[in-house]
Amino acid sequence: MIRPLRNLAWWAADYAYAAGWQVRAFANRTDPAGFHSGERVPILVIPGVYESWKFLQPLVVALHDRGHPVHVVDPLRHNRQPVAAGAALVTEYLERHGLSDVVLVAHSKGGLIGKHVMALGPAAHRVRGMVAVAAPFGGSRYAPLMVTPTLRSLSPRDATILALARETGVNARIVSVYGRFDPHIPGGSELAGAQNVVIETGGHFRILAHPRVIAEVAAMAELPPAPG
Repeated sequence: MIRPLRNLAWWAADYAYAAGWQVRAFANRTDPAGFHSGERVPILVIPGVYESWKFLQPLVVALHDRGHPVHVVDPLRHNRQPVAAGAALVTEYLERHGLSDVVLVAHSKGGLIGKHVMALGPAAHRVRGMVAVAAPFGGSRYAPLMVTPTLRSLSPRDATILALARETGVNARIVSVYGRFDPHIPGGSELAGAQNVVIETGGHFRILAHPRVIAEVAAMAELPPAPG
């Protein structure tokens, strides 16, 4: 299949996946507290813009089944607040629950919030690292064309995007997972100094269900922490 047709097929499959899980999330009444049990390294999931944590529930269930307590930050709601405000909510949750040695698992804009927590927040010492899936670390050139301020804030020229780009010290503790083609982030999700994992498929949403995502979380969470 030639590239434009391949990308179109990936785009269609991606939106079918997103639409299906948004409908399921709307009807889902699962209590996230049910995933707090487990003896392994704690996980905290951060959804993308316009997503509730329930959009990531297949990932939450898979990680909980491996023995990890999995936490979600309910006040994030559908993640429409600025990145710094979202990071403050995550920080407050980590401190209130006394969580430490946490692995963040973040999708899309959630990756920006996670990096903000790691680089600029008072709870940075509580985080072991982050697996970010399809995160716009360099912004998206489509963002300035969007109608809502929430999406326009993902512009490559946004002050928060630029400030986070300068915070390179935490990049070595980030694994950035992304597909060969992303209809929302045409520039990709490569992050200098991080472990960049390119999956040979396309999409912004359905990549969440790829087995490589679980494998990367396991690699980070199920090994002993580095000394110090």
